Amino acid sequence: MQIRYSQLGKSMYILKYLQRQKELLNHFRAGKNIQLDESGITIQTFAFESKAIASFYDGTDKNLLTDQNIPENKYFNYHVFAPMSSTKSDAFILLLHGLNERNWDKYLIWAEYLALHTNKPVILFPIAFHINRAPSLWADPRSMKVVMDKLKTETGDHRSLSFVNAALSERLSEKPSRFYSSGRQTINDITQLTSGIKEGNHPLFNFGAKVDIFAYSIGSFLSEILLMANPLNLFANSRLFVFCGGSIFSHMHGESRCIMDKTAYDKLFHYYLHEWSNIVKRTFESGKVIHDDILSAFNAMINPEKFKVIRGEFFNSIKNRISGISLKQDKVMPWNGVEACMGSDLAGKCFDLLDFPYEYTHEFPFPANGRIDDVSLNNSFSKVFNKATAFLA
Repeated sequence: MQIRYSQLGKSMYILKYLQRQKELLNHFRAGKNIQLDESGITIQTFAFESKAIASFYDGTDKNLLTDQNIPENKYFNYHVFAPMSSTKSDAFILLLHGLNERNWDKYLIWAEYLALHTNKPVILFPIAFHINRAPSLWADPRSMKVVMDKLKTETGDHRSLSFVNAALSERLSEKPSRFYSSGRQTINDITQLTSGIKEGNHPLFNFGAKVDIFAYSIGSFLSEILLMANPLNLFANSRLFVFCGGSIFSHMHGESRCIMDKTAYDKLFHYYLHEWSNIVKRTFESGKVIHDDILSAFNAMINPEKFKVIRGEFFNSIKNRISGISLKQDKVMPWNGVEACMGSDLAGKCFDLLDFPYEYTHEFPFPANGRIDDVSLNNSFSKVFNKATAFLA
């Protein structure tokens, strides 16, 4: 099936996936509020102020103000792809992205397709310190060269370090607890956003609007924790569709020139697999950390041998509300990580394991390199998103 929308909405006529992706990128960069005549979708932009705190006291750093004082992370915009309508919506889909993303480029066609085929608005919400919640300096090659030179001197790692991953690599190497604290801030932000929508405080949505989630990569990890913790009971009926995600932490392989370097990955892995439980215990006893449902859910998603009963009961309780697709060549979020997280039986029932007929990676499941024939690319995209829209519609 090839991707092109007529003036009639869901009717389709031939267009290459990559062409539509480029068109959407041009539209998206043109302004804040856009009407896509081809699909009948509007892109609207809204301001958000995070009330959450991006810090975690790990017993080693008394100065917790560094991340809290990054204004881009506190004040930012999010975007909504919504079917044109004169009435407010009773439901929406939250789209969550992957780790170390710098922009929404590859997600634009995902959001348009989901909005069009579910007839629900799709909210593109950035994870803390990602996309437009990150200082522009972190994406500046000249500034990142200084960081790269420093990291190379300290670690001797030249192979996995890049301009793209330098900022995240430095931040996680310096303070691995940022992985938890930024995720926790994002969950609190999503709770703040969803609570406001359900209370009727958003111009696009009716009071009590239902939220479902489409999550990719680390966004899936965050979403599973969100549903397990279920803050304010806001997500008790939410559905979750997972793409290239669902792995338990211990089976993730985050070393990538697009994500983080080997040094950062090794430190992160060791910190959460071997140090984290003692750090949490020590800081909890000191009164510096509150042990709540979010922390408990996070702990249950680290090691397959720990909190196995709690995790198993959770996934069994949501087996009708979770679905997904994993890819055979995905090395970052591998299939055995999904099985370790949910159990082999439940993973096989809830997820499909696919392989595309071209070379791809976790970071680029639909590569825009121009070397893949249009039919293969379009068909692969359709397999994923037709399943997703059927589940979330």
